[in-house]
Amino acid sequence: MTTDPIADYLTRIRNAVKANHRIVEIPASNLKKGMTKILFEKGYILNYKFEENDKGGNIKIALKYHPSTKIPAISSLERISRPGLRKYCNHNDLPRVMNGLGIAIISTSKGLITDKEARKEGVGGEVICYVS
Repeated sequence: MTTDPIADYLTRIRNAVKANHRIVEIPASNLKKGMTKILFEKGYILNYKFEENDKGGNIKIALKYHPSTKIPAISSLERISRPGLRKYCNHNDLPRVMNGLGIAIISTSKGLITDKEARKEGVGGEVICYVS
């Protein structure tokens, strides 16, 4: 049992990218599924698959690399809000990752969305992580 499942999710992806793995398997939760969907929609991962089993299920993520240079699409994953110190922002103070080139995943009252979508909708929330 991990005390911070989101940090575990990000660390598994980070380690798989550094080891040049094609697929990484992660225990599933609704928050992790939402984060995976955002990573897929924004083009940071190639594909994903949710598998259900008796223990709750797994997420299989196919990581994305450049075809000729083998450079990963994800250069950094950084956990921002953690169990010991939660970080909340209103829509005016939302962070810009790499001056708009990366994304911040925000947990809002409208669900998990990126920082750009939160600014457009005028909602704030908990800053989960930065992806670039």
